[in-house]
Amino acid sequence: MNRPAPDSPATASSATPPAEPELPELPGPQPVLLDCAGRTVARYGFGAAADGRPRLHPVTTLAGRTVTQERPADHRHHLGVSIAVPDVSGRNFWGGRTYVRGQGPTELDNHGVQRCLGLERHGPGGFTQSLAWEADGVELLRERRTVKAVELSTTAWVLDLSFTLTNHSADDLSVGSPATNGRPGAGYGGFFWRAPKEAAPPDVFTAGRAGEEAVHGRAADWLALAGDGWTLVFAGASEETRRDPWFVRTEEYPGVGSSLAADERLPVPAGAGVVRRIVTVIADGRLDREAAAGYVRRAVTS
Repeated sequence: MNRPAPDSPATASSATPPAEPELPELPGPQPVLLDCAGRTVARYGFGAAADGRPRLHPVTTLAGRTVTQERPADHRHHLGVSIAVPDVSGRNFWGGRTYVRGQGPTELDNHGVQRCLGLERHGPGGFTQSLAWEADGVELLRERRTVKAVELSTTAWVLDLSFTLTNHSADDLSVGSPATNGRPGAGYGGFFWRAPKEAAPPDVFTAGRAGEEAVHGRAADWLALAGDGWTLVFAGASEETRRDPWFVRTEEYPGVGSSLAADERLPVPAGAGVVRRIVTVIADGRLDREAAAGYVRRAVTS
C-alpha cells in the first residue's frame, strides 16, 4: 500500500479515556432515525460501501428544510454530517485524494473504513455507537460516538455529538491534515458538516467576526452559518473542543468543520484518546448574533 509519510507530530499529549462498557453487537449497518419535537429530524447510517463511514443525512429543521448535502458533484466524499480524518498516520479516513507534500492531491490506495461494532438506542432522539477505524485489515482507532437531538424552541433544535477516538493499535499514531502535509489553510479533519449549496453562498459569522476569510482557521466559542431560510450554529461544548480552530468554506461550497490538526499533527499515543463534543443548533429562519449566542448558551448546557 502507498501512503505518505507523516510529518513530525506536535508535542501535545492526549489523555487516556476511561474504559467504556461494550455495546450490544449489531449484525450489520442499519439506519437510525432521530426524532425531536414529535417529528423525524435526521437519518443516520451507512450509504454506499465505498463511502467508508456513517453519516447523518438528511438533517432537517423543525419545519422540514434540509440543511445537509450528501455526495455533491463538487466533492463526492462530503457526506452530510460525519467524523472524517484525511490522515491517521498516513491512512485516509476522509475519502478522495490524499495531499502529499511536494506532489499535491494524489490518488493513493490508503483508504480506511469505519466499521460499526455496536449501537444502543437512547429513546427516539439518541444513540451511542462503537466503531472500529480499520485500514489494511488492522484496527487503528476505536471510536465511541454519542448523538442526541434536543428541542430548544418551536423553531430550533440541537444536535449534540460527542466522540472519543482511542488508539487501539500497538503503535503511537498521529492525526494530520493537508495543512500539516504542506497545503496552507486546509486543516480539515474531525467533525465536518456539509451544508446544501444554494444560489448564493451562506453568511458566516462569530461573536466578533464575519465572512469566510475572517473566521476560517480561528477558534471561536461558536460559529453561525446562515442560508436561505435556515441557520446552523456550531459550538464546542468542552474546553478542548473550543480550542480547535474552525474550518470554513462558503464561496467554493458551504461547509464547516472543527479541526483536530489545523496546523500541527495531533499525537495519539498507544492506548490514549482524543475526546471532543460539538453541539449544533439547527434553526428555521436567519438568526442574528444575539439569537445565535442565546441558543448556544442553552444548547451547551442542555
